[in-house]
Amino acid sequence: MLKLGKIISITILLSWVSVVEANERGTVTNLPIPRFVSMKVSEGFVRRGPSKLHRIDWVYKHRNTPLMVTGEYEHWRRVQDVDGQGGWMHFRLLSGTRTVVFKSEKSPVKRRNYEGADTVFFAEKGVIGNLDECNPNWCKVYVNKKKGWVLKSHIWGVFENELRN
Repeated sequence: MLKLGKIISITILLSWVSVVEANERGTVTNLPIPRFVSMKVSEGFVRRGPSKLHRIDWVYKHRNTPLMVTGEYEHWRRVQDVDGQGGWMHFRLLSGTRTVVFKSEKSPVKRRNYEGADTVFFAEKGVIGNLDECNPNWCKVYVNKKKGWVLKSHIWGVFENELRN
């Protein structure tokens, strides 16, 4: 009986830890951490730490590049890109507009959200699109005035369990 009590206690504790992790909020914005944002500008410095005194590690050169915010400190956001590279960027360089980047070599973008649907176009690795709606497996995206549905597994910039209407 004591063993059953320990199992129940551990299960409750682990459930609580999972809820805490899923509901983490930024200390500055009170927005979810992690969350996806995009580059508002066509050039943005990524710094080693959260101030202009910190060294610039590299420069993002594409407007609308999707980034994941993993931390906040005053006016700075710790971000990570599709390749897992990260650093600190000033919040004014970022937008809440949701975008995605295609991560497969040649991703079919479909007219409807099922495998047998007609292919509207193919998107190559690195192409950036605007994110519209998502169901459990598919997301509707807009790329250069073309729209269609793509499997979530072909894009980065949306969470696996994320639903959007």
